[in-house]
Amino acid sequence: MPTSIITTDDLRDFKMELLDDIKKILAKQATGSLKKYLKSSEVMEMLQISPGTLQNLRINGTLPYSKMGGIIYYDSEDIQKVMNDSRVHHSYE
Repeated sequence: MPTSIITTDDLRDFKMELLDDIKKILAKQATGSLKKYLKSSEVMEMLQISPGTLQNLRINGTLPYSKMGGIIYYDSEDIQKVMNDSRVHHSYE
């Protein structure tokens, strides 16, 4: 297996590409142009959860969904609400 050498220029280029991608995502979020409805695969990728975890969130009523033509859709606002409602606040007294 050939070895490749990564230079500081390569890392700098990678950093700039990564920053550009993050800026694009933040701009989409700020303008509200993120998709309104997400498919299961998109939700699993976004939340970094397994299909079983997503199914449990549906079954126990934590995450509302709609089903059309055998495809399950989730409202992105509902996902944000669930995430906000599940936020843990520690009080150190």
